[in-house]
Amino acid sequence: MTVVTTAEGTAGEFERRLDALMPASGRPPMRDVFGLAKEFVSLVPAEIEVLLESPRHESRVGAVSVMDFQARRRTTGEERRAELFELYLRRHDRIDTWDLVDRAAPWVVGAYLLDKPRDPLYELARSQRWYERRTAIVATFAFIRRGDLDDTFAIGDLLAHDTEDLVQKAVGGWVREAGKRDERRLREFLDRHAPTMPRTALRYAVEKLDPQLRRHYLTRS
Repeated sequence: MTVVTTAEGTAGEFERRLDALMPASGRPPMRDVFGLAKEFVSLVPAEIEVLLESPRHESRVGAVSVMDFQARRRTTGEERRAELFELYLRRHDRIDTWDLVDRAAPWVVGAYLLDKPRDPLYELARSQRWYERRTAIVATFAFIRRGDLDDTFAIGDLLAHDTEDLVQKAVGGWVREAGKRDERRLREFLDRHAPTMPRTALRYAVEKLDPQLRRHYLTRS
């Protein structure tokens, strides 16, 4: 059993502060949870993992938010970035909803891999767990920001016919974003997959295209 201490800067203190944010009924606004996570941005990975183990969703939102803030911070060293990346993958069983994935995958996973082999993303893309497959595509947002689109479209190819709605939305949304950088490559992707890919993914993918092109692809499905 994990022992949670209650000194400042620990998971226990975060939980106590989170308790104070909880309304009598319902959940606290996410902006308040994000704000609390900023106050605990120096939590060490062991304490972050304690938060990930919590049954309370807001605690896990806090955990991945701390990871995201640390990964974004210019002063965070390579060793800590590696620890965050490894923690994310090792405890992906606790990062198992779309909002938790989207909160941390771009910076904790994607940004870490900017100058490294991208093999872990392809392993995730072949996972039996939908949230790991979502991580595979969502993490590539860090590459898209740099104009590096190869992995977004390659992972999109792997997941183009995924049966999980939350993966379909991510695939469509991310190839759409990549298409803003290179519409030709988006059109090539759609030429390959539009007739057979799930309609949810297709609608997301064509959302920003010229209306005539959008109709063209939608009527091919």
